[in-house]
Amino acid sequence: MTRSDTRASQPRPTLSVVETSRAFRLSVHPADRGDAYGVSLDETYGDNGHTLATPVITTTAGQTGRVIDAVLAAVRSSGHASSAIAFTRKAPIRLDEAAGVRLALTLLTTQPVSKHDRVRALVAGINAMSVEETYYWYAKCLGSNAPRARKALRVLLSDA
Repeated sequence: MTRSDTRASQPRPTLSVVETSRAFRLSVHPADRGDAYGVSLDETYGDNGHTLATPVITTTAGQTGRVIDAVLAAVRSSGHASSAIAFTRKAPIRLDEAAGVRLALTLLTTQPVSKHDRVRALVAGINAMSVEETYYWYAKCLGSNAPRARKALRVLLSDA
């Protein structure tokens, strides 16, 4: 009996569906002054204590304040009240996949920008994108050529 014959006689393992869900986790970090806060966004896999998390982006209070409407929209579209996010919050907020991708894209593209008009144009452009477009750009902005893709998206959306 040859080696190929023994392999052929062994049963093949069956593939099963893994019940893990992909989502995002938004954590609030209070700033040193007043009631301002920065946020951290992590991509998570799994629900029941076996959660894997990958950090996506962390922003300062100033950067978060410029796009607070996008942060609140992501929280609301994930089924939470707007009041769920506050500078005193300790537990992270779970965001749905689509809302997390859109928020991550917003935070990634607006982080290095200082002009308020340009930030508004970027946020409006990302909000106008379809879900498929946001997934495409999210993959590009986290891939091997991430800085180049982020710059391309900023140029595309803000005309500058």
